[in-house]
Amino acid sequence: MLSAASTEAEPLDARGHVGRIPVRNLWLLMLYASDLFRQIGRGKVSVEENAADIPDLVAEILAHAVEERLYRNLSSGFRHREAELSRVRGRIDLLTTERHQLLARGKVACRFEELTINTPRNRYVLAALEVIAGVVQQPALSHRCRKLANALKRLGVSGIRPTRTEVSTDRFGRNDANDRFMVAAARLALDIALPTEDEGSEFLASPARDETWARHLYEKAVAGFYDVVLPSSGWQVYAEKPLSWQIAQKTTGIDAIFPSMRTDVVLDHVGDGRRVVIDTKFTSIVKKGRFRETSLNSGYVYQIYAYLFSQEGRGDVLADHASGLLLHPSIGEMIDETVFIQGHAIRFATVDLAAPAAEIRSQLLRMSKSTF
Repeated sequence: MLSAASTEAEPLDARGHVGRIPVRNLWLLMLYASDLFRQIGRGKVSVEENAADIPDLVAEILAHAVEERLYRNLSSGFRHREAELSRVRGRIDLLTTERHQLLARGKVACRFEELTINTPRNRYVLAALEVIAGVVQQPALSHRCRKLANALKRLGVSGIRPTRTEVSTDRFGRNDANDRFMVAAARLALDIALPTEDEGSEFLASPARDETWARHLYEKAVAGFYDVVLPSSGWQVYAEKPLSWQIAQKTTGIDAIFPSMRTDVVLDHVGDGRRVVIDTKFTSIVKKGRFRETSLNSGYVYQIYAYLFSQEGRGDVLADHASGLLLHPSIGEMIDETVFIQGHAIRFATVDLAAPAAEIRSQLLRMSKSTF
């Protein structure tokens, strides 16, 4: 573990670090943040125990899911086509037909929808198989992924990888819900190919993107972990929950400039009468103080204070007695301190992302328990 002083000059793309934050395994955070973890985590699969082999684990899951879909036939979809045909199909393109004098040659220009398995979803899975095959450590598993990729190509799936927009707009219907698990594994497989923890290789193309990407990853990982692990203990987990201000009166233009509130994670335990509002920050929990050696960031304290006190007095018992948690990754030292302000407990804590997977899990679970 590096001390706070030694990390000051640590370069952004140094091995094992993102900026000043020591991270043992980015793949573990990616797993927690993924839809795949929600699928297999609720199935009581101890994926964290295999944190060092997560790429192989994801490849194994993806390969099995693809094999299952191939056995039951891949889902198909419609694609728009324009062609010159000898018989009418779909709608006639009169302008093109007349311009090229197609009728004289016994043809007509048509626009129609064609059923195909060469959908963005299947192309996305094909791309994931080809990418993860070059990442896994087991030669047999790599061969299995490449074999499945070739099988998709023989069935008519092209090797053209779909754009993020195409994938994000894809909707799962009632008849193709079984694809959801396969696509979740494919998404994580492609994400795993972005970072690398090998010495001498670049983490991502842009240093500025490194920290931004890791910050969002950390937020999603914390929310994903709690969403899978805590419900069995009676907790309800809400990610990116919006909060409203108690505004009595306002001028006409204030809506355009007044800030909104949205928490990273909210944990509710109705049985115990507890609510924990969590705000994650991918930065050091302390900074150099003006009158002391180190100090909490006052802006972060004001933010969690606003989250808690803006919700009081609305008839919500959980809100009236809610506690707050500012959760940062540790840099050189672990911190876990709590202060009571006007009846609300506010906890300032760190999680050691350089620790083994089992210890990270234990630390995150302790955060859901009351300090007092």
